[in-house]
Amino acid sequence: MFIPFGNTPPIRHKAFSDVEGVRQFITQRPMHSCFYSTAYWHKPYEMKMVEKDWIGADLIFDLDGDHLPGVTDRDFPAMLQVIQEQAFTLWNDYLEPEFGFDEKYLQVTFSGHRGFHLHYRDPSLFQLDSEARREIVSHIRGEDVDVKSSIARFHSGDRTGWASRINRGMEEAVKKLQLISRKEKGYTKVLEDLHEGLKSQARRENRTSSKGKTSIQKLGDLLINEQRSNRLLEGNFGVLDRYESLFLDILKTDTSVVLSNAGEADEVVTIDVRRQIRWPTSLHGKSGLRVTEFPLSRLDPDGSNPFDPLSETIALQNNSSLSVEMIQEDCRFRFFDREWEPSLGDIFEVPESTATFLILKGWAKIAK
Repeated sequence: MFIPFGNTPPIRHKAFSDVEGVRQFITQRPMHSCFYSTAYWHKPYEMKMVEKDWIGADLIFDLDGDHLPGVTDRDFPAMLQVIQEQAFTLWNDYLEPEFGFDEKYLQVTFSGHRGFHLHYRDPSLFQLDSEARREIVSHIRGEDVDVKSSIARFHSGDRTGWASRINRGMEEAVKKLQLISRKEKGYTKVLEDLHEGLKSQARRENRTSSKGKTSIQKLGDLLINEQRSNRLLEGNFGVLDRYESLFLDILKTDTSVVLSNAGEADEVVTIDVRRQIRWPTSLHGKSGLRVTEFPLSRLDPDGSNPFDPLSETIALQNNSSLSVEMIQEDCRFRFFDREWEPSLGDIFEVPESTATFLILKGWAKIAK
């Protein structure tokens, strides 16, 4: 699939016999964005999906930083760092150890904009249907995990999977609730994040209401008692009295459990057996950055040679400058070793590649 510039509809159902055919097509008419099918077909050139004759599909995990609570792409470097950590965690803590995925079938790419793709091509998994793929995502997200039984397993010696994650999450959740009770620095944001998480969970479960901030504060006041909090961490939920269900809900939604220990993969992409995904080496039409493949060994941001999307995906010229005017506020961005944090209305010189990024993002315009 190809998306032209302007308001022209996407060009679909294109099939090519070789790479040269693709090259000729896109050089004759430059495209805003280029995609390819992650599914395999006997007749990909047919116009009707039912006539293409589906064979199977790769397994795709699409991680976008702007999907994470409390993360904004207006702080572009910070967003990419967080989502790169998530992508590595997804592979290192879930896909490889818990599902037995083999690195030889894995392709890792930077999406060209807000995240990363883990593209898994194991022929034995090609024919997984959408429901089976959904179960993989559900496990990664911890949906339907029984918190109390997981804690019981942990204290019985099980230090693997969700038993270990839930235990770590409990420790972090207790610390957050105690911080809220003591009204320590930053407690208002922590309280707001927990409240937003509870509201999101209520929406997912089709509940009309969720516990409010006052209940969260009262739970924090309860756990300020160290003896009570220690007994809770040992698995004694009785100390919570009528706040037990609230604490369990916080555990299920709090970022200390769900996000710092699990890649927040886009479920729609993973379960779709006919998905289109961005073509490696193409430029992303919303950033001007190159969709870039790199080795799994470089996905770990704390590794010895981590991948840097803000220096290794620059495809346009960097030796000429343009004058731009900021039309968006609170934006922070970096390319190579240079960082900017301009204010609304600022006019300044930037390399052509940076100007392209800012204009495509809608953050700036060419200065008059």
